[in-house]
Amino acid sequence: MWTDGQKLLPSSIVENYEVHDWRHATAILSSNYTKELEEMIEALTTFHLRKSEIMAPGGGKSPISSFFERALHRYGWVEKRFDTEIVIDGKSRENPTHKIDLYKNQIALEIEWNNKDPFYDRDLNNFRILHELGIISVGIMITRSDELQDIFDRLGKGASYGPSTTHMSKLLPRIDGGGAGGSPILIFGITKKLYVSH
Repeated sequence: MWTDGQKLLPSSIVENYEVHDWRHATAILSSNYTKELEEMIEALTTFHLRKSEIMAPGGGKSPISSFFERALHRYGWVEKRFDTEIVIDGKSRENPTHKIDLYKNQIALEIEWNNKDPFYDRDLNNFRILHELGIISVGIMITRSDELQDIFDRLGKGASYGPSTTHMSKLLPRIDGGGAGGSPILIFGITKKLYVSH
């Protein structure tokens, strides 16, 4: 169930990011996690997509992921893994989850800039499990809007950001198909308006 969370966000965020709200994620954040929402908005507000970052050679962590990690680490957001298991009739069975890029106070944030698109399945399943267990209240994802492909093509980097990598039109159908279960999710897509040519 897509909901209208944009009215609860600053106009500068709505104008510069492609925003999608699933199951009232923004309302939950603005009511119960105001500090975390403010910290995330500050990071989003100060972000710019630089040509030099797009042109940087692949391999390792992207400059985009590193920016958001630095911006939020100073507020106490951390990379986090939870060890979970299911116990049925006294027998335990592992219920594996993967580490979250950034976590604070029951809010999980994943950054998917240019991974293979099955990483979305992993992230959404993680949000689903952790929400069902009461470990997280909201999952947040920062990814890229489809419209950036024009910039990548113009810079001769289109092949590096191909159709099987993480971008918005690969993510939304997965959520529509139930990939996140009942977990509220807030998505920010990086758009052309954030691009600077240096």
